[in-house]
Amino acid sequence: MKIMPPIKPYRVLDMGCGEGKDAVFFAKCGYAVTAFDVSEQGVEKAKRLAAHNQVNIRFFKADIFDYRPDTEYDIIFSSGTLHFVPEVQRKELFDRLKVHTADKGIHAMNVFVEKPFIDPAPDLTQEEEKGQLWRSGELFTYYHDWLFHACKEEVFDCNSGGIPHKHCMDTLIAQRCACSPLSAPPSGSRASLS
Repeated sequence: MKIMPPIKPYRVLDMGCGEGKDAVFFAKCGYAVTAFDVSEQGVEKAKRLAAHNQVNIRFFKADIFDYRPDTEYDIIFSSGTLHFVPEVQRKELFDRLKVHTADKGIHAMNVFVEKPFIDPAPDLTQEEEKGQLWRSGELFTYYHDWLFHACKEEVFDCNSGGIPHKHCMDTLIAQRCACSPLSAPPSGSRASLS
């Protein structure tokens, strides 16, 4: 918010919004928010949270793999979602998002990363464990031509599933600048969702 304070209704896209906590926070601060999640139940809870907080947010159900932005966004945000994106689909996803990012727009994202000294989370399914964790620093490589405002890696304790364990997470806040080339949408890409 320090980088792009809501002095006007900047457009925010919250990918994988879950039950809407972050989307509602952005809307309460004055941003124009669009948010989606793969879970219909999560989207319904998010809509109720937005109504309770008296904010307008465009919520819808979509899968991050199929979603095609239909407009430019000033801020694209994702927390706790991108670790589900298989390595072979990551570059295409980021290229697609960059094309729909306004000039001087921000991407704020985090991913769980693999560390040889940290055991897999006990509540991680086999599907999630198979090649889903990112390599340390991998997220940052997709933004080598953007201005970094934050770029950090941290190990933290977690108790999800009732079993104490550790995670490692890379967090990035990057801004598109004049030096950032626009990536062209991949040929044969699907039309955007409405």
